Amino acid sequence: MVHSTGEERAVHLTREAIELVDSGHREAASRNLREALSIAPNHPSVKEAFLKIQQEEESSHHLLDLCRRYTSRKDESAGKDAALYLRTDGLKPPEGVALECAKLLLAHRAHTLSSLQDDIISGLVRQNASVRQFFSDQLQISVTTFFDEMYDRGDGAAVCLDTVVLDSSVWPSEDARSHCERELFLLFIAKLMESGHDLDGRSLKGIARLLAVDASKLQDQIDDEELDVIITSLDHRLPLEWRSQATLATVKYLEASMEVGQNRFTKLVSAKLTKGRVDDYIVAFSATAAVFPVIPEIATSLFLSDSFKAALMPPSTNDAKRQRVEVSVLELLNAACISKVCRETISKNLSDWLSHTLTNGSDLASELAAVVLAKVRASEKDGPESKVQEEDGTRVTELVDRFKELISNCKGENVQNILEGLAFSSVKPTVKEQLAKDSTFLRDLITLLKGNCSDSSVLYGGLMIISNLVQFLPNMTEEQKKMSQLKSYAEASPDAKAGPNPLENDDHVIARCNAVIQAGIMPLFVECGKTSLPSVQGLVSKIMLSLARNPKTRGTLAQQSGVKLLLSIGTPRQGSSGSISNEAVPNASHALARILISVNPSHVFPPSGFPPVTSAIRPLTALLAAPEAPSVSAEQPRDLLPVFESLLALTNLASHPDDSAPDAIVRQAWSVIEDFLLSSSPLIQRAACELVCNLMTCESGVGKFTDGSKRAGQRLHILLALTDVDAIATRRAAGGALAMLTEFDASIAGILDRPRGTVLLLRLCQEDDEGLLHRGVACVRNMSCIASGDIGRHAREALKNYGAVDILTNILKKSRNPVILQTGVEALKPLVE
Repeated sequence: MVHSTGEERAVHLTREAIELVDSGHREAASRNLREALSIAPNHPSVKEAFLKIQQEEESSHHLLDLCRRYTSRKDESAGKDAALYLRTDGLKPPEGVALECAKLLLAHRAHTLSSLQDDIISGLVRQNASVRQFFSDQLQISVTTFFDEMYDRGDGAAVCLDTVVLDSSVWPSEDARSHCERELFLLFIAKLMESGHDLDGRSLKGIARLLAVDASKLQDQIDDEELDVIITSLDHRLPLEWRSQATLATVKYLEASMEVGQNRFTKLVSAKLTKGRVDDYIVAFSATAAVFPVIPEIATSLFLSDSFKAALMPPSTNDAKRQRVEVSVLELLNAACISKVCRETISKNLSDWLSHTLTNGSDLASELAAVVLAKVRASEKDGPESKVQEEDGTRVTELVDRFKELISNCKGENVQNILEGLAFSSVKPTVKEQLAKDSTFLRDLITLLKGNCSDSSVLYGGLMIISNLVQFLPNMTEEQKKMSQLKSYAEASPDAKAGPNPLENDDHVIARCNAVIQAGIMPLFVECGKTSLPSVQGLVSKIMLSLARNPKTRGTLAQQSGVKLLLSIGTPRQGSSGSISNEAVPNASHALARILISVNPSHVFPPSGFPPVTSAIRPLTALLAAPEAPSVSAEQPRDLLPVFESLLALTNLASHPDDSAPDAIVRQAWSVIEDFLLSSSPLIQRAACELVCNLMTCESGVGKFTDGSKRAGQRLHILLALTDVDAIATRRAAGGALAMLTEFDASIAGILDRPRGTVLLLRLCQEDDEGLLHRGVACVRNMSCIASGDIGRHAREALKNYGAVDILTNILKKSRNPVILQTGVEALKPLVE
């Protein structure tokens, strides 16, 4: 038999062997593992490690064999298998094997191997330090020679050089690394500036990645000519992938170079406008549009300049040459709508041209014109009733009709533009009604989104439309309403006297929510639940919160997997902090609370089904926690509606037949719940008291009042005090909890220790409300009948001293309720014997 110390030694050697394998020292690992096997050959962890290392050994040799077959025999299937190996999670080739594979590929000229070499080389660099070290050594010999060697092998192979120069661990000094980084950066720019080649995307990737990480060190390497070639790559006629890389490079450069770079950018763009050539116009407009969303200050300044205003006029002419810039102008106007002052300029100077393009332009130009007009008109506040307002409303309606027609006939091209325009239009109450009452449109929209669940831009635009339709006005206190009205007066807003649009009242929004549910929104949301995109999760949870506002539709939402969806959003996965938008989790939890208020928990959480009832406790409890201090102030007090509805939902869950539900609530939320018993809000206090009453059905809940501690006595004191508040519902809940607690001697002893404990219970017996009366009589019955020994004797004496006999006799004379009469008789009998 192996001694425990021997097993410990074997396990220690095994762990060392695994670490040695990971670091590439396989011979040392083999020695350790052989020794471990000689000590404890049957130990599970030793056997598992041996098999794992053996499999990795076989797998790594297999990779080397694949690379040999790919390079020497041009075996494409072997190349595919090697690339797949390097992309598979958990499979990492030993350092020596990886280095040998890399050298095998580099021993052959780029044109003699297929494009698979790109995946294999980039995978080896990504996974293995030894390969990065080898590449570093080659770059130190000659950056230009090795760059040329790698560039023609593919995007991944070329850009992986960025990985090497950004890994400080494979360089002898920071100076050496920095020198090679600068040289590499200039080589990528030189490639971009070459004429007649078609690999702009490759060089742009290299430039963008280096600037994304090290822009502060590289920005001084960019002169006017080099910045100009990057700006030229923002041309909207180029592929989106190229433009994305050029946008990243431009933004990172402008952020790092600050005023110097921003002035240079402005100067270069203005110079293109001065030249007056169509291609220069297109580049200038495209570059400014690309910068608008990320650095709006620079783009706005350019857009409002005299040179830009002059350049934007020509598209309104019928000159065929000028029509070539039409789309780039529209793309710019679309981007410029992010700025209020730019929207005003567009409205003033270009509305007529946009309207003309809407009806006479190409399909793409017409769609873009519609989007720009929608953004401009959506931002215009409704003024007093007038002919102008009516005309504007008509124009918006015509735009919306156009968008609806485009969606019904949509074949997937430029659908983002259509959805974006409709999203802006749907902020107006009249448009919300127009869309919600068109069931065909709603079904078409949902069908379109279901078919594009993998396209985040399409999905987000469509969900934003639905969010606008179902959004309720924010809950405001009377004080907040007054402050809002005063602010409107101060800003001379026409809404100051009129108040909110009648189409935004709860009845209209609920009707729109019902229309969205009937159109089949839930299957779409179930598909959306499979994505981890924060923007999509945020919108889905926000919409669900509105849909769950109406108690009549909560059952429908629950039947269509609404609870499972909200649980997945409202319960962040471990290690996923920050992956979901800030509002998604609380919104999903709040929507979950609303549904669980109105449905039978047994229908949602069947005893043998999934999800378990306890899975809802955590998100609901999170709503009870106090928000962070900065989010609450005198002007913006805490919104207690989520707290109230969470307490109601937990109360409903506490009635679930499975004891695990109330036990989990006590374990996870008790400290917060009992604090709410003292809330200054009557509704919160009532909800907390009703929850405590339902928790008295479980042992852990009862234990909070019966464990004999000083805190248990204080809790009893609070419950007794709550039988004497103004709110009848709160008094009933407190009385119900005491009726269950008085079945235990410890609770009765605690009540007797309170100077007014017995008096308060007897006061319940004198109430006109039958609910309160029944609870009071039940408490007295428990004290007179159930309590035993000294506690029972003291309880009966206290009841007699405070007039319980007369009070109970009076109840028996007046009450007609058989349950109260039966309980009263049982309570009175021990007191008169």
